[in-house]
Amino acid sequence: MTPDLIDLVGFGSQGWGLPLLRAAGVTFSAAVCGFLLGSLLGVLGSILKLSRYIILRGIGQSYTTIFRGVPEILVVYLFYFGGSLVLTKAMNAGGITGFYSLPGFATGVMAVGIVSGAYQTEAFRSAFLRLDRGQLDAGLSTGMSDQLLLRRIIAPQTLRFALPALGNIWQSALKETSLLSVIGLTELLRQAGTAAGSTHQPLLFYTVAAVMFFIIGRSTGHVIRRFENHLAKPWRR
Repeated sequence: MTPDLIDLVGFGSQGWGLPLLRAAGVTFSAAVCGFLLGSLLGVLGSILKLSRYIILRGIGQSYTTIFRGVPEILVVYLFYFGGSLVLTKAMNAGGITGFYSLPGFATGVMAVGIVSGAYQTEAFRSAFLRLDRGQLDAGLSTGMSDQLLLRRIIAPQTLRFALPALGNIWQSALKETSLLSVIGLTELLRQAGTAAGSTHQPLLFYTVAAVMFFIIGRSTGHVIRRFENHLAKPWRR
């Protein structure tokens, strides 16, 4: 890499290093928030799909079927433009004229979270079905309350079984944030595109963006694997 190219990705007055780092922070924040929202939806969805009531199971099944079958970018468009349309009509009905759009970050988090939640639903449901029923019966026979049974047996083991799948879903959520550039969010891919257009160096900046995505993915994947090994320790002894 020539000195001129190094200056372009550096932190000097002509460099794009700081904007790229800020955009990477937006990417990471959107991925984390979306994944956490997806975790909440995944727990709720798995409860619905495991319910004894057919209506609740139908709601859970519809959720996972729809949002796992629709392209992620279409979900982003539906949330952004559909939500902005609803917001505008609500504001106009209240006597406030004009067009109002939803915040790009919040909309992106909701879109990523709902898609992630559909996949996490299946991860949590499958993990729960792997639980040893003998342990549940033993817990009940010793007088454990439902809350204590959940805290000591169900939640830790369900998370342990689900974590490998959750790691893959996290990686998908991280990569899906690149789609949020279509709604104007200045995340890593959009910032790389801006830098590439301004400097006429697309190969340089898209390569830098790829490396930054790789670093974020590998480092967070390492943390998840460490946590997975930590949860597995009691069963290895």
